[in-house]
Amino acid sequence: MSKTRLATEFQRAEDSPGLLLWQLSNKWQAKQRAALKTFGLTHVQFVLLATLTHAVDRNSFTQKQLAEYAQTDVMMTSQVIRKLEQKGLVLREPSKLDGRAFMLHPTPAGMQLANRAVKKVEEVDRLFFTAVGPELSSLVKMMRQLIK
Repeated sequence: MSKTRLATEFQRAEDSPGLLLWQLSNKWQAKQRAALKTFGLTHVQFVLLATLTHAVDRNSFTQKQLAEYAQTDVMMTSQVIRKLEQKGLVLREPSKLDGRAFMLHPTPAGMQLANRAVKKVEEVDRLFFTAVGPELSSLVKMMRQLIK
């Protein structure tokens, strides 16, 4: 083996599933970022706001519970929620059960924005994943297995 080559098991970089996933994720995120820019939201802001809006009738989340549910970093979630609160999109109310925790609720403006933005996000997804064709349901099933 040459000392100048990368000591990888793959003959070609494009055979690495990790590299492909990274490239695919970057490409998809770039498209979502561009779409969400028109709404004044970052992708993480959208995910957290959409999660709160989706669960508004069923669940009330603390910041920690929201981070766990959305699978985001707890500290980052706290920072993003503060930003959404400053924008008037989320309310943070002290928990009645735990004085250290805040319960999170989307404001009417937050719910309206989330519902407008989700249409664009889903349109971007539809266009992006069109190339997969009829195999999309299989891809979704595989992705679910990977995030377990």
